[in-house]
Amino acid sequence: MRVLFAGTPAAAVPSLRALAASEHDVVAVLTRPDAPAGRGRALQPSAVRTAAEELGIDVLTPRRLRDEAFRARLAELDVDVAAVVAYGALVPPDLLAAVPHGWVNLHFSLLPAWRGAAPVQHAVIAGDEVTGATTFLLEQGLDTGPVYGLLTETIRPRDTAGDLLARLADAGAGLLARTLDGIADGALVAVPQPADGVSLAPKLTPDDARVRWTHPASAVDRRIRGCTPEPGAWTTLPDGSRLGLGPVTVTDEVLAPGLVVPGRREVLVGTATQAVRLGDVTATGKRAMPAADWARGARLAADTVLGQAS
Repeated sequence: MRVLFAGTPAAAVPSLRALAASEHDVVAVLTRPDAPAGRGRALQPSAVRTAAEELGIDVLTPRRLRDEAFRARLAELDVDVAAVVAYGALVPPDLLAAVPHGWVNLHFSLLPAWRGAAPVQHAVIAGDEVTGATTFLLEQGLDTGPVYGLLTETIRPRDTAGDLLARLADAGAGLLARTLDGIADGALVAVPQPADGVSLAPKLTPDDARVRWTHPASAVDRRIRGCTPEPGAWTTLPDGSRLGLGPVTVTDEVLAPGLVVPGRREVLVGTATQAVRLGDVTATGKRAMPAADWARGARLAADTVLGQAS
């Protein structure tokens, strides 16, 4: 089939490469326009654009899918199907209907669980033991379309959202390729999603990534892992500055919530249950470093409590 691939972040690249290596013909790639990134805020191409250019595939970067120039180009391409992985913008209803086999989306959850922009992060934060990936036909509703196929993936005890997403991106690439194969030969029919088990996974905000030390240690651990690497978990120091937090380890110690106890080789912080051992931390304007190294330089007061500043 002639395929339009739509995707933007690094998690979509394995799917693009899998389809480019398949018997299908990826005739163009649709991705979001270059965006500011890094400290200098210079414009940077998306990971998908970079990969597409390496593969020699034509790249389309319209600011809006309603632009007439993009609509005309889509008609010229005469694609059979559009494959979508984290493109980052809604497809207008008339464009959904303009492609013969529709827009087939790879979503990183077991739908109808975790519909939305951040399914992997929410699955980790919620403490799910199993998640997966789903291919489905896009429709106007948010991740509500009928399902073609799925795969499952165990969430490991120390998984960050980044770890889990990387595995799902690789496994999901094969699922997407098999789905297009099944559509092409008529072997696959999309099945409506069940009405039960719906949960939502909106994009995480910086406030969602703030650690509440009055929560149990298990919840603190999951939130930090679920916000790693994006948007990045954090807490506040007594002076109000932010301290970025990498994954922690739950201990058997018990301390008051937020109380910091630095040692020569570790830094413990209390929660509502057991204390956690800090991993890497990032002070404002500094690079990430082991918590013990940070604490020695910070010269914390004996009664320092994290997270109290507004």
